[in-house]
Amino acid sequence: MKEFMMIFRNEKSDEPKPSPEQMQQMVTLWNDWIGGIAAQDKFVSTNALGFEGKTVTKNSVVSDGPYTEIKEYISGYTIVKAKTLEEAVKLAEGCPIFLRGGTVEVRDVMVFN
Repeated sequence: MKEFMMIFRNEKSDEPKPSPEQMQQMVTLWNDWIGGIAAQDKFVSTNALGFEGKTVTKNSVVSDGPYTEIKEYISGYTIVKAKTLEEAVKLAEGCPIFLRGGTVEVRDVMVFN
C-alpha cells in the first residue's frame, strides 16, 4: 500500500465561533471518521494546524504567515494507506470538514530512498 495525505482546507468565515457543545459534536464526528479509517487498518497519522506561523522566502525573507489575507487556509492533514488514489479519495468522502464548507485535497506521498 502507498501513503496518501489528505489536506484539509477551510475558508475564513465571519460566522460566530461554535459553542463548546458544537465543538464537542465536531470532535466526535472527526474521531468517528478517523476511527472508521483506523478500523480498516488504513490510518497512519493526523494533526491539526494552528494559526501561528511565518513564511520564509528566497534570501531568508521572513513574513507573517500563514497568509492572513487569503480566504482559504489549511487547517490540518491526515495520512492514510491505500492501494490507489481512488481508494484514498473514497476514504476522504465521509470527512466532517464538508459540514462546514471545507474541502479535502488528496495527494500521494512520495518516498525518497
